[in-house]
Amino acid sequence: MPATAADPVSRNALVILATIAGGAVLYLLSDILTPLALAMFLAVMIDGFARVLQVRLPGVSARAAVPLAVVLSVLIFGGAAFFIADNATSFAAQLITYTPKLNGLIARVASMVGVDVPPTLTELVQRLDPASHLGQIARGLQSFASTAAFVLVYLGFILASRSGWERKAVNLFASREERQEAVSAFLRIRNGVEQYLWVQTITGLMIAAASWLAMVTVGLDNALFWAILIFIASYIPVVGGIVAVALPPIFALVQFETLWQAIVLFGVLQVIGMFVGNVVQPRMQGRSLNMDPIVLLLALAFWSVLWGLPGAFLSTPLTTVMMVILAQFPGTRWIAVLLSADGDPGQLKHHPVEPPSPAGPAKPASRSTAKPAAERRSKNLRPRT
Repeated sequence: MPATAADPVSRNALVILATIAGGAVLYLLSDILTPLALAMFLAVMIDGFARVLQVRLPGVSARAAVPLAVVLSVLIFGGAAFFIADNATSFAAQLITYTPKLNGLIARVASMVGVDVPPTLTELVQRLDPASHLGQIARGLQSFASTAAFVLVYLGFILASRSGWERKAVNLFASREERQEAVSAFLRIRNGVEQYLWVQTITGLMIAAASWLAMVTVGLDNALFWAILIFIASYIPVVGGIVAVALPPIFALVQFETLWQAIVLFGVLQVIGMFVGNVVQPRMQGRSLNMDPIVLLLALAFWSVLWGLPGAFLSTPLTTVMMVILAQFPGTRWIAVLLSADGDPGQLKHHPVEPPSPAGPAKPASRSTAKPAAERRSKNLRPRT
């Protein structure tokens, strides 16, 4: 007997096949889609930053908030990139002076694993043959520069076309109820991404500041450089915490003659990361993401395989968007339920409408679950006559 369209098995099979096909398309078109996804992520960030400036600064109008947010974002990111590049050069030069200590550290590690004749740092560098990798490094830098240029171009067009999205929403959805549901889903996506950015920024600053204080206390060189790297790494789930805990103690082993500085630094950074990650972050985040921790880890691996480092940065926002969108359709809602932390990714909103009666216009049979903010927003999306 042939399967009907309502057959759950056939429908789920189609969803799985569509997911596989979508993953293949994302992988094959990564060079095109990665800059676009980064630009959309930056556009959401700038839009949220603009609304914060408009609320916090009384003299800033709605028209001036977005350009001001763009200028401040460029200054902040540009200053951070310049600081990291400048300190990375001096840090690489400083590593040369640590060559004897690095040889001693290599000898100690080799003796622990049972190697009788440990190699020196120079021998390890020669075995790695960095000259053979210069071409790959050059291509990587060229790819990074081209990706950054495309991101800026996409970002400019996205910000310039913001005013036309309301008209598009009017033409896409015929009824007011459909527009309310679309706006409600959009607001859930925007609020989830903005809340994620806000939580990661605040907790990242907390971890970076506490780590900087700990590194300065033990006397670790380039403490501010490591603190900024820890803050940037905090946007990458799981991996960022490992970098924050591991790298500074390793370089403390190189810098200091004794081991207590590295041991103390490792313990303090571990306590800082566990406290912020297990106490502060859940309280700030609440149910804004409502995503299972295992899903976050799998999303990091999935998007890293598809899009590399940009995918690692965007793994949580992209998965949040996917969960909200999948929750809107009956055929894919089960995937959203699996992605969510509590099994409730959001209610499906189907509003059957009663036939018109002479007494007046028909009322929806079920009550809309859209948020009041979404309803107020939808009033501006009525078709113009």
